[in-house]
Amino acid sequence: MSKPIFELADELPTNNMTIKALRALDFVVPGEWDNLVGFENIIKNVTGEDDEELIQQIGDRAVYLYNDKSEGYQRAMWMYQTISSSGRALGTAAMADKVADNVSFLGFLGNLTPKADKLQTLDLSLKVVTEIVAYCKINGIPGDSIGDFVKSLVDEYSGASLMRMAALVCFDGLIPLGPDFVEVVLGWLEKLTPEDLEDHQAFNDMREDIPGEDRESKFGFIGESVSSVSGWMRDFVADRDLTPRKVVNSLQNYMDVADDKLDYVAAFLDMTTNYYEHTGVQTLARSLVDRAYAEI
Repeated sequence: MSKPIFELADELPTNNMTIKALRALDFVVPGEWDNLVGFENIIKNVTGEDDEELIQQIGDRAVYLYNDKSEGYQRAMWMYQTISSSGRALGTAAMADKVADNVSFLGFLGNLTPKADKLQTLDLSLKVVTEIVAYCKINGIPGDSIGDFVKSLVDEYSGASLMRMAALVCFDGLIPLGPDFVEVVLGWLEKLTPEDLEDHQAFNDMREDIPGEDRESKFGFIGESVSSVSGWMRDFVADRDLTPRKVVNSLQNYMDVADDKLDYVAAFLDMTTNYYEHTGVQTLARSLVDRAYAEI
């Protein structure tokens, strides 16, 4: 069992490379994300309540729901954590944890290995699948409900959830793969085979959670997931007139990164951030509190 949800929320960092990177995306989703830290703070923010007894009741109910194995909350959290950690190479994870606040990208250049487009495609695709399956687990609906997810993504996503998708587009799409990253990813998915999944650690870790009876059908679900979200990603980029250069320019306000080595910048962000887990904790805590408040 993972840590209790209140502990995960209480231990969220207030200032590290992940926070700097996400703050740099405020221009993409203005005012959507506030780095809300602490379980009690999240309860107060979601409910608007300040009565300590009521806050305690809501918190207790939220913890109970999270601990209930018949619900999907713990598994959703595990998926956020798993996909987040897979982006950080084992050999550099320890170093990434010790990164100073004002770390220079240039100082890390020798430790970075940019991903090939094939691997970047699989990473992005599995993050999309994580988002869909975790959404379904959190909302108690079948894990292959792609249509329900896409509708929510278009109509309802906000706050930490929208920021997570913005980071996916910018950090895993635009910067490493360029302005036409959606076409690049879809093109690669047409060329890849189910066997290509076997070499990807995140797929092997999460294969039981990905809908499908066998590797081939799971691969089909991955392709269907990305295809279903591709229109939203294109619109997201077009509506905000996003480019790799604009994203990196904003990052430079928060960290020392080079603007002429975008594939290395992407590797640097992989190594030093865990935005999926960080915003995942915030999304999950908010969902639990919403439900607990409604039930009380």
